[in-house]
Amino acid sequence: MSTPDTDPTSVRIDHLPATVRAFLAAHDAREAGAALRTLAPGAVVVDDGRTHRGPEQVLQFLRDAGTRFTYTSELVGAQRVDDAHWVTSHHLVGDFPGGTADLRYRFALEDDLITELVIAP
Repeated sequence: MSTPDTDPTSVRIDHLPATVRAFLAAHDAREAGAALRTLAPGAVVVDDGRTHRGPEQVLQFLRDAGTRFTYTSELVGAQRVDDAHWVTSHHLVGDFPGGTADLRYRFALEDDLITELVIAP
């Protein structure tokens, strides 16, 4: 994900854009259709080294995400890079290899829709 060369600023979670909060709530609830509605039609999602492009691939990703393991996810932080780029930090605990993971969700927004999401450590 290309972001400007600036230092992110920590923000309260309730100060994240409504689109990001809606995506995270739908994703955590495993409501793929609701999560998809927060993404632009040409959105790109990158997770676990795999790139998903367009509504069909992204919907399949959203339906499959997290189904291999049982886990809990806690949103532990948020940062504003600029008006179009936001980062959320999540701590996961579950029955996946290693048992815990810390992930960052890097969002790019345009016209109140997510155009790019990169999920990585």
